[in-house]
Amino acid sequence: MADLKLTNIGKSYGEVKILEHINLDIKSGELIVFVGPSGCGKSTLLRMIAGLERITEGELQIDGTVVNDVPPAQRGIAMVFQSYALYPHMTVRENMAFALKIAKKTSQEITDAVENAARILQLTPYLDRLPKALSGGQRQRVAIGRAIVRDPKVFLFDEPLSNLDAALRVATRIEIAQLKEAMPDRTMIYVTHDQVEAMTLASRIVVLADRGVSQVGTPLDLYQRPENEFVAQFIGSPSMNLLAGEIVGTGEMTTVRLDGGGTGQVALPTTAADMGLKVNLGVRPEDLEPTEGEGLYTGVVDIVEALGEVTLLYFEPEGDHHAMIAKLPGIHAGLRHKTVTLSAAPELLHLFHNGQSLRAR
Repeated sequence: MADLKLTNIGKSYGEVKILEHINLDIKSGELIVFVGPSGCGKSTLLRMIAGLERITEGELQIDGTVVNDVPPAQRGIAMVFQSYALYPHMTVRENMAFALKIAKKTSQEITDAVENAARILQLTPYLDRLPKALSGGQRQRVAIGRAIVRDPKVFLFDEPLSNLDAALRVATRIEIAQLKEAMPDRTMIYVTHDQVEAMTLASRIVVLADRGVSQVGTPLDLYQRPENEFVAQFIGSPSMNLLAGEIVGTGEMTTVRLDGGGTGQVALPTTAADMGLKVNLGVRPEDLEPTEGEGLYTGVVDIVEALGEVTLLYFEPEGDHHAMIAKLPGIHAGLRHKTVTLSAAPELLHLFHNGQSLRAR
């Protein structure tokens, strides 16, 4: 069991700042997922926790002990990389046991640790196979098993599913979730650019952007209550639609007149001081539904993607307005080039001013 505390952590390469003012409290037993766009510093932050990158500024504590200058091998951490990095001439058993042999563990300790990890990861039938005789998902499980046998305080996963095909990604993601249930007292930190992995695995998600932390929260917190436009559009697929407008009515319900001509009623209290405020109204594609009357948005359907369980409607952009996307349940045929009006429930709408959510004021 291990708590981690990151205080004003920063990373620079010369004059170039990669990360700054990272403050996180990670509790023992949590599965924390770092997400963000490419180049935001997710893997760099993970490698600083592991001790593979020097911390330029700030303080990292593990169980109350500052470990900035502690070597990686002494931090009680095991890391699973994107590449499996298995020894091709060694069996699964030998790959998993290698680190314990280097650590001078007894034969019985090694056998017990390997067999326990193999049982957890359902690798027992494959212990005497070479890596070339395994599927990609099985090889990744061996890499995870190699970390488990060390019995670390903290597991670090650096995009471990990136090399797998779609079906194996789903299967291995489920196995990682089952692994966490089997080891509830172990702290895990997981880096991914795949928001499905983040939403399904995380106790809490840390969204990184602009060299810092954009928001921290449970998956549903980030989905339902994004604190800024970046998180609102990064979490969720397709991204949240943003419609420019102006507040024309305040009170328990806020009325927004949209630049495109529609009107939105938002279940968000505002005051008279907010009257006339320029805002962006946010609505998720899956919260939109066609309506016969007045709605948020009226446009011409440009592209229809029929996926069976859902239908995606892409609307023609008008002027400076971004293209709208609606995600409707079921099959909706014959809508291409048709004019459709969309509405959404007031409690499902979001308001942003200068990029920040009005709910977070």
